[in-house]
Amino acid sequence: MAWFARVRRGVGGWAEAGLDLLCPPRCGICGAEPPVADHGGPGDAAAGVCLCPPCRRTLVDDGPRCLACGSACPTGSCAACRRGPPPSAGLVVLGGYGDELRAAVLRAKRPGGEPVAAALGRLLVDRHRTTIAAWGCDAVTPVPMHWTRRALRGTSAAEEIARQVAADLRLPCRRLLRRIRATRMQNELPFEDRPGNVRGAFRSGRRAAGLRILLVDDVVTTGGTLAECRRALAAAGAAAVHAAAAARAERAADARDEHG
Repeated sequence: MAWFARVRRGVGGWAEAGLDLLCPPRCGICGAEPPVADHGGPGDAAAGVCLCPPCRRTLVDDGPRCLACGSACPTGSCAACRRGPPPSAGLVVLGGYGDELRAAVLRAKRPGGEPVAAALGRLLVDRHRTTIAAWGCDAVTPVPMHWTRRALRGTSAAEEIARQVAADLRLPCRRLLRRIRATRMQNELPFEDRPGNVRGAFRSGRRAAGLRILLVDDVVTTGGTLAECRRALAAAGAAAVHAAAAARAERAADARDEHG
């Protein structure tokens, strides 16, 4: 029946091309219609994700960053990470939490922002595919929101970003963490109080045992949330926990909208 599979794929491709003519893909960030050649890599149309060249340029920081905490760092290993344990076995981000990237993250947090979150996930993989591939992850999991906040907000940017990252990496996206207590919003607290706010707030189960996990969030500030998630996953037997986030808040003023 191999011939039937080939015919089915061919018909699917023709139908997809016809839909593109009638309803051309639009950038998930700005809504513009990109040139045909810039609709993205293979599978973009099927995944419903499209990014225009200007958004790709403005949302991604090509400068060197610490691969342990995500901070801007010309050497790839910042002084803070050399002094103490980093929040994960590795962290990649698109850039600093400011300007266009901040605006995109805030849109992804709101109801209806799922296309923006998916586009941020696509950018993360496009920018850091080689690094993430070297980590050899088995599964992707989002930093979870408490169910009460999830119900009020109506969406989870971290979950939507994680879902797209997993799809592009062809890895399973699993909910391996639970937020077992509601915590205060991190942006309501001074930086020094944030790690304590989330201490013991997460729990993982046996499904994490033996896995190399890619943990995904929307914004990282102090790294307290990632560190607690990593601790919960490690306690459940995870082999390694790496992390990816859309943005890294590098100054107190950058972090006023960060929730995790």
